[in-house]
Amino acid sequence: MERAMNSETGKLAGRPAGKLTGKLALVTGGSRGIGRAICVRLAEEGCGIVFSYRSGQEEAEKTAELCREAGAENVLAVRADVSSPEDCEMLLKEADNAALQNGTGFYILVNNAGITKDALLIGMKNEDLDAVLDVNLKGSFYMMRGAAKRMLRKRAGRIINISSVAGVLGNAGQVNYAASKAAVIGMTKSLAREVASRGITVNAIAPGMIRTDMTAALPDQAREKLEAGIPLGRAGDPRDVAEAVAFLAGDGGAYITGQVICVDGGMTI
Repeated sequence: MERAMNSETGKLAGRPAGKLTGKLALVTGGSRGIGRAICVRLAEEGCGIVFSYRSGQEEAEKTAELCREAGAENVLAVRADVSSPEDCEMLLKEADNAALQNGTGFYILVNNAGITKDALLIGMKNEDLDAVLDVNLKGSFYMMRGAAKRMLRKRAGRIINISSVAGVLGNAGQVNYAASKAAVIGMTKSLAREVASRGITVNAIAPGMIRTDMTAALPDQAREKLEAGIPLGRAGDPRDVAEAVAFLAGDGGAYITGQVICVDGGMTI
């Protein structure tokens, strides 16, 4: 049987049922970049997909289309702002409804939504600090809290938080962003201790320089300088991060919790 290659995912259509068939994944910030790659990769493994987006309906529709092409029968895009606790609860309820309607279990949460407001500290505005913490830190907190309550009742679940090497190493011009991502690591380790006895794992992934719209906006010279400092000598692809998520979400991640996996080409060595 001839099968078409999807140019964006690099995978063949019409794959057999994956290892996560019957599970539901909820991914925040799934309309593009790393979030889109995560949604598509989990769809390839058979997950039903619910993902959030704050703006860009066309991009969200593209993600949904790619997930269906990857094999997901059930895909739902939800407009939500994770900095709002009310929106987070609404998003979690949408996932609950999708799980009931589709006969799947709400099993995987991936906190991917994030923003940057870069500036040197001496010129950073209070509102730039607040905005980054509201989305990157508080948004992850709201989603983790709501998901953990549901997973505790089922005595099973996987929570995967997308942090950053900036939260591990720090980065000039990103005091607010690095603080938010370091805090996500702290929350990850703490929650992992709280829920491990109930069969729930909580881990973080810290991407390095990944080819996204954000890095594409960098001047060529700046991008080349950054890539030269990576031991593997190149930037990563969103798919590289998605593969790590799929591993932690699957059977291979069953005995891993409270850890930070750096997907960074060796930047943190």
